[in-house]
Amino acid sequence: MTGRLEIGVDIGGTFTDVVMREPGKDIKFFKLPTTRKDPSEAVVAALKHIQSTWGLQPNDLVKFAHGTTIATNAVLERKGAAIGIITTKGFRDILEIGRQSRRQMYDVVLEPQPPVFLAPRRFRQEVSERVAPSGEVLTKLDESALRHAVDKLVKEGVQSIAIVFLFAFANPAHERRAKQLISEWYPDLAISISSEVDPHFREYERTVATAFDAYVKPTVAKYLENLERSLKEEGVGAPLQVMQSRGGLTVSEVARMRPIRLFLSGPAGGVVGGKIAGTSANAENIITIDIGGTSADIALISKRKPLIRPEGIIGDYAVRVAMVDVNTIGSGGGSIARVEGGSLRVGPHSAGSEPGPACYGRGGKQATVCDASVLLGYLDPDYFAGGSLKLNPALAHEAVQKDVAQPLGISLERAALGIHRVLNAQMAEGIRAVSVRQGVDQREFSLMPLGGAGGLHATALATELKMTKVVIPRIPGVLAAAGLLAAPIEHEVSAAFSQPLAQLSVDAVNQALAQLDEAASKLMQAERVQRAEVTVTYYADVCFIGQSYALEINFDPRTPGLAERLYEDFLIAHDRIYGHAVRVPAKLVALRAIHQAAGSDTIEEMKVPPTSAPIELGTRKIWVSGFDQPVEARVLNREALPVGFKFSGPALVQQSDTTTLVEPGWNGVVDDAANVILTKG
Repeated sequence: MTGRLEIGVDIGGTFTDVVMREPGKDIKFFKLPTTRKDPSEAVVAALKHIQSTWGLQPNDLVKFAHGTTIATNAVLERKGAAIGIITTKGFRDILEIGRQSRRQMYDVVLEPQPPVFLAPRRFRQEVSERVAPSGEVLTKLDESALRHAVDKLVKEGVQSIAIVFLFAFANPAHERRAKQLISEWYPDLAISISSEVDPHFREYERTVATAFDAYVKPTVAKYLENLERSLKEEGVGAPLQVMQSRGGLTVSEVARMRPIRLFLSGPAGGVVGGKIAGTSANAENIITIDIGGTSADIALISKRKPLIRPEGIIGDYAVRVAMVDVNTIGSGGGSIARVEGGSLRVGPHSAGSEPGPACYGRGGKQATVCDASVLLGYLDPDYFAGGSLKLNPALAHEAVQKDVAQPLGISLERAALGIHRVLNAQMAEGIRAVSVRQGVDQREFSLMPLGGAGGLHATALATELKMTKVVIPRIPGVLAAAGLLAAPIEHEVSAAFSQPLAQLSVDAVNQALAQLDEAASKLMQAERVQRAEVTVTYYADVCFIGQSYALEINFDPRTPGLAERLYEDFLIAHDRIYGHAVRVPAKLVALRAIHQAAGSDTIEEMKVPPTSAPIELGTRKIWVSGFDQPVEARVLNREALPVGFKFSGPALVQQSDTTTLVEPGWNGVVDDAANVILTKG
């Protein structure tokens, strides 16, 4: 080995995916069950597997990229740190007041919709200080009151503190001073300040973002520190890089400083991988659906660019942090099926990897989608996850019979088909939510299934959505891990900037961008990236005057007539997303600088040449919707399919990381980049 190896490790709720590449050689990959108690154990197990199977020496690694759900899980499972919030006197209850908008309009008993669980009232303290909207200091920070508030919170047992002062985005001096003092008084406390986490107007949203950052900071820091230590113990010298929610990598050191940017760390890798595979298939517009064992992540890639949203939903809570526009639903191969009130329900609860579906033989007793897939003939029990896990059809039979077929009074096969139909309907609605919300027609897009279970649902979903083209990448089951290897190093820095477009000062814009560039450059220094290797893009958040929400508009500050160009681009984006745009005054509310380096639009190693193994692996009886009897399906070996190979459904395209079901009425061909292109009719 020559020290050129790169590894991407994506930890999901059920499986941990590992992809390894060396320039000019075939890509290698495998899956192993996720260790739910400590996900980092699966990473170490993956390294040992690579070393024993492929002869890898840890010092051969030059890149170790990681996608993780640790931050998201801390929120969903309510396992974050005990936090305290310190805010300006008179604003103690902002977190509880929230916004007027309500999801539950007609419930008899209303539940709190702001994330009050982050910091109940006794964990929220206020101190005397005041800054004007202009940034002028009206009241100095009362440092003795700050000390009293912190002491009280520490006695309550807080492990992390969020500091959110009024108008700190206009002048962060008080927040920075408070952070300095608290660090001196209590060096072990984690601290998040709003002027660093979310330096924008709207007090409630800024409070929520800063509180979530403080909530996950100790958990993320401990996880990444443990993982770094484990990697060093295994002899890995490459720095640990972590995927961020926007689709860019950062070193672990910076990730620990800004953990709120890791909420979509896992799904973002799949979006980057989908973009690369789409480019290789010459498909500009793609909807990706990454179906794992626990959930399905749906994203839209338009004109080869993933859509970015300024605010994400984590659990039931809106968090103002930029992330790839992914709609995550609780539908996956491990989703539990049951009968409630005489109706079949599937998900959102999952059997995960421990104990897993009944067919895993690890103690799971409830019927899942994976069990239904076994009964329908879609999965080879001896070749699941490349043969690393043997499935037990008898246990699947028992679970589906007990939980679904018997309660509904139908046959086992109809019960299994019903499980798939319900899951497919849920995922179809998730895809419509992503496409319709962005003002696009999904019929004009290609569908790209990813994840271990994506291929089993691809043609059924495309048929339901009237989509006529499906792109199956070469390694769809581990594409999220492969995406980590091609993702750029990226840092985003933003700041509030409020000016009407009609009075826009280009000099003021350039001055603000210079400050953002300086901050982003400091973050890039931690990545050991040369300044000449960095590309910079700028975005402005624009809205109509009086409008509540802004749209992100890409711009070049050197453009002649900058204000007019921003306005026209904003109108186009507004019409596309909301279906209308009127020529009324608009304004800027924020500016953003994105610094990127070392990304790639291709992974040449993914074009693995076909093996000399047989193309045909036999036939198998399978059940599909629309047929009263099982149909005979060809079983094709994906690794052996040559470029130009054509086939028609019904067929099963089997490979070590996934299986693709090609229903009757669909035709397939292998393109020049080794993608399988499925078309209807």
